[in-house]
Amino acid sequence: MNEFGTRYRIGIFGTSHGPCVGAKVEGCPAGSRISESVIQAELDRRSPGKGTVTSPRRERDRLEIISGIRNGKATGGPIVGLIRNLDTDSSAYDAFLRVPRPGHADLPAMVKYGGHHDHRGGGQFSGRMTAGLVIGGAIARQVLEKKGVSLLAQTVQIGGVILRKEVPLSVAERTVRTSAVGCADRATGDRMAQEIAEAHEAKDSVGGVIRCSIIGLPVGVGEPFFGSIESVMAAMMFSIPGVKGVEFGSGFRAAAMKGSEHNDPFAVKDGRIVTKTNNAGGILGGLSTGMPVEFRVAFKPTSSIARPQLSVDVIDKKPVELQIKGRHDPCIVPRAVPVVENSAAAVVLDLMLQGGFF
Repeated sequence: MNEFGTRYRIGIFGTSHGPCVGAKVEGCPAGSRISESVIQAELDRRSPGKGTVTSPRRERDRLEIISGIRNGKATGGPIVGLIRNLDTDSSAYDAFLRVPRPGHADLPAMVKYGGHHDHRGGGQFSGRMTAGLVIGGAIARQVLEKKGVSLLAQTVQIGGVILRKEVPLSVAERTVRTSAVGCADRATGDRMAQEIAEAHEAKDSVGGVIRCSIIGLPVGVGEPFFGSIESVMAAMMFSIPGVKGVEFGSGFRAAAMKGSEHNDPFAVKDGRIVTKTNNAGGILGGLSTGMPVEFRVAFKPTSSIARPQLSVDVIDKKPVELQIKGRHDPCIVPRAVPVVENSAAAVVLDLMLQGGFF
């Protein structure tokens, strides 16, 4: 199942080391102004080869729109965008057909597909597949902007380095896009970059947490019961490779709170009904409250590390010491920031279209 959405659907295609990766997007309202340069800018944020915090694989990720956009507007037909894979090196991957890499999908994919899967670079399980999510989300966010809805994802933790201060969204929006790690605070971002560099030097990797804020969402977006904002957003986030946890608002901290602490008191501000706190993360009963929708996404450490690891030969059924070669991110979090942000935009547009907000 490589499609996601109901009214606004994204289908991803390709493999990491195949000819291309991309997306087919259906449901974009006809006549919507869609700038290819905006999509390209989001792809540039995700692309590799940016210093020591990302993989040295150099892919320009140049967008090619095949159909669905004419004279800068959506035609109402499927929008197909692709990116050609130009800097591939598959030589290091043949060994993994017999010796699965710890932390990777090699073993279950081998069993599920009987060894016929494209194993090069992780194939369809690779983080490179998220380029299609960025394409679909970058289109969606341009439609959402016309309704006053904006999104901002930012790195709030890498390894043991945590952003503990609250940075105003107006400041964070400017800083995140110029930060090598996607952090809203420069000093904390520098420490995060150092954390990644130290893991890389130790032939290891680190994970982290991304926070996403959705601002300007009208009251009532969401389709209970199984189409709640949390349900659909979590499903999308868990589709991103490396994600191991998603929480909304106060999340797991709510388990230690009293109801009197967790409930967000209502108030009136400038004629609008708001809440004084936002422990609910802008969602009640699966529907948006009009407050910012807030959620956090936890990423595991990159599975490909240069240290020797234990595995087995699936043919001989004997233990093997495996050392992974190739080009890998010591931390996937910095490149995942635009993936989370744009994937969330696709979910929001889908739910708004379902709810008749367009």
